[in-house]
Amino acid sequence: MSEGGHRYFILNKPYDMVSQFVSSHDVRVLGDMGYAWPEGTHAIGRLDSHSEGLLILTTNKRVTRLLFEGEVLHRRTYLVKVKYVPGEEKLEQLRKGIPIRVRGGGMAVTAPCEVVVVPEPAGLFGHDRELRDYWPTTWLRMSLTEGRFHQVRKMVAAVGHRCIRLIRVSIEDLALDGLAAGGVREIEEGLFFEQLKIGNWRSADGPTGRG
Repeated sequence: MSEGGHRYFILNKPYDMVSQFVSSHDVRVLGDMGYAWPEGTHAIGRLDSHSEGLLILTTNKRVTRLLFEGEVLHRRTYLVKVKYVPGEEKLEQLRKGIPIRVRGGGMAVTAPCEVVVVPEPAGLFGHDRELRDYWPTTWLRMSLTEGRFHQVRKMVAAVGHRCIRLIRVSIEDLALDGLAAGGVREIEEGLFFEQLKIGNWRSADGPTGRG
């Protein structure tokens, strides 16, 4: 428990679950996990239902502002399984920035990011809607400091590769580190903000930055 009574968790969100506790649709929600979440817990930085991986949950309402609404950008890393094998030219397009359609119907060029081809991650389980490997597939590790709506999926689609699976593995130094799908880990407050590289988090109105 923190000095202010707040609690901090990470969840390895499974496929086909929304990042909320209540929904008007017939979908799996966070409350279906059976975990004893403390009162006031909410998700920070949602993943869509078909995306997996690191999801932050906390009782501290300030975390959204500190992490996503400040001037300092925070690095998010994903494992991305795509259909076919992108060549170096396409990988370089992704690294330098590529036009994608954004909300409102306009186009925007993505910020430079890191993209590398990686071996298939160990210990992952498939899901019913995962494309069977009738075609070649490739795993990429992509690290971005932007978080536009469906950005990673739109980026790989823009270079001609369907996103088959998307797993967020870390935000800055806060990482899954072997946490199984559906698993929850509680994190001490100081370590939580240290790993997210958020400085001055004890001050409600103070500036934020990398610690």
